[in-house]
Amino acid sequence: MSTPIALTGHQFLSLHLLETLVAVLPVRDENGAPKSIVYGGVERHMITSQARRRAERVYSRDRANAQKGPLAGHTMGVRTREWALVTARALETRHGWPKERALTTARAVLQAIGLKFSDPTKPTVANLTKVLLFAPADAGDRIADHIHAEQESISAWAGNYIALSEAAAAAKKTKGRRKSSPQDEAEASTEDTDTDAAKLPALPKATRDAVLTALAPRDAIDIALYGRFLAEIADSPNVDGAIQSSHAFTVHEAEHTDDFYAAADDAKLTRKSNALDFLDAADDSGAGMTGYQSLISGTFYRHAVLDRLKLQQNLRAAGMSEQDAQSAAVAAETEFVNAFVNAFPQAKKNSTASTGTLPALVLAFDGDRPFSYAAAFQRPIDEVADGGPAGELAVRRLLAHHDFVCRRRDDITAGRVLTYEPAIHAVLQELGVKDVESVEELTA
Repeated sequence: MSTPIALTGHQFLSLHLLETLVAVLPVRDENGAPKSIVYGGVERHMITSQARRRAERVYSRDRANAQKGPLAGHTMGVRTREWALVTARALETRHGWPKERALTTARAVLQAIGLKFSDPTKPTVANLTKVLLFAPADAGDRIADHIHAEQESISAWAGNYIALSEAAAAAKKTKGRRKSSPQDEAEASTEDTDTDAAKLPALPKATRDAVLTALAPRDAIDIALYGRFLAEIADSPNVDGAIQSSHAFTVHEAEHTDDFYAAADDAKLTRKSNALDFLDAADDSGAGMTGYQSLISGTFYRHAVLDRLKLQQNLRAAGMSEQDAQSAAVAAETEFVNAFVNAFPQAKKNSTASTGTLPALVLAFDGDRPFSYAAAFQRPIDEVADGGPAGELAVRRLLAHHDFVCRRRDDITAGRVLTYEPAIHAVLQELGVKDVESVEELTA
């Protein structure tokens, strides 16, 4: 029986951030419009937690893979539908398998463990799984190594499996043409589901175990942090992540701007400027292309929580020793705070330079439960009525809210603050709040 994990400090690290964004569009809805939410009786701009979490996860992964930051040298994950392609590529490059044989074998093995693939009649997606699978980055290499080591038995199994799969697909297609009513179609579909799997040869147990081990979270730090859910393979572990993230919203009422743009046709303009007769010079006027894009501006509040206990539990469950799990958890916490402060969604980055944004204020504190301060901004800030820039007013309101809560609870620490704006630094000095000078100092 394993020994329960004991923490020496508070279980939760709460992070609160204010940032001012101007003319950006980091996330859009299905119509290409900015996302919004009604809060406190007014509409606010919203940046979803999904967009921020992906930005943070990729930021940390890229730094670790480049041997930068506290997670350098640690295993990280990859979330993709292309595991069959990744495995096939490893079979080709690492073991010299022919391309077609590598791909059909890799696809058959992954399909046999329970992963569903897209329509085989569409070449662009035929070898992609229907769902994204978040697994350690070396999973494809490990699966390929096992397939190559057991190629004699797996090749024989794969040949039989593929032949029966193709026969079943052909029979299903023929049966589909004979369906005469919705009831017949439903009955045939149920029958196909029940019988197709039974007709196919089971993957050898040693291979199934090897593939499940390769796809298991193992020691991938970002899977322990952000979690994963995989319903298609019943005996593959899911991970309840250690990070909770909120949607960001503006602390004031906001409206988006529909920005009209025009793009020039370089070839047409060059031809007109070098025209030698009036027919070339009299070409149609106007831009090569026009359109609209929506842009948003405002001061946003966002919030995230790290559950230190859950993080260590996830790392221990992945097979780490207690000492390694503690060391990895400290490194993961430092990197998570760094990513929370520095990472930004990539959408429209080239036309808005949004990824260069630095936060106006970061507040970090420890507690025995998560704390959100969204209520501090239920009453929207009004720069005219409240007399000042929204960013500075939001800082004053956030810190006053935190001080008020601290005086009423004994399960929370005073916290640490960081700013990258001189005007906010002056506000902190006025309030008697000492700020830290680096992201690293935000952790306890």
